Amino acid sequence: MVSPSAVSDVGPPAMRRAMGRFATGVAVVTATGTDGTPHGMTVNSLTSVSLDPPLLLVCLTIGARSTDAVTGTGRFAVNILSARQEHLALRFARRGEDHFAGLPVTTGSHAVPIVPDALAHLDCAVERHFTAGDHVVVFGHVRRVCERDGEPLGFFGGRFGDLTCRGHEPVHWFC
Repeated sequence: MVSPSAVSDVGPPAMRRAMGRFATGVAVVTATGTDGTPHGMTVNSLTSVSLDPPLLLVCLTIGARSTDAVTGTGRFAVNILSARQEHLALRFARRGEDHFAGLPVTTGSHAVPIVPDALAHLDCAVERHFTAGDHVVVFGHVRRVCERDGEPLGFFGGRFGDLTCRGHEPVHWFC
């Protein structure tokens, strides 16, 4: 059993390094603010919660404009990025910028902006949210799903990578 004092000694750098050992996918959460401005942020803290009803969970940074847009309007989209969209992951990870500048903003049949050419778009309504540490944990009820074929973008050890290696059998998860 881990003592409570050992748990409290874990700081942000150790937590980041340890969790960096957990390979994840990469997505961009998008929403429209109450003023109609599109917002988005790169996330890798995303998981399916339930198939019936369709629920997912995503963790968003406290105080970010995108977080405020999601919680303020109650709608958001999760855009699962392809292996060829690392540039978009980096773009939406930068704080304080207009992430949609020069990017074709479409909503299609979604109620929120979507990232062009993502592998999947999951249009969600906020089921509930709460604060946990330095993030807001959001449960989304998935209302619409659009998807296409392609390879997903992965993230491991602070680096982006592919799930498969092109042209040969993968030796490791990331090549």
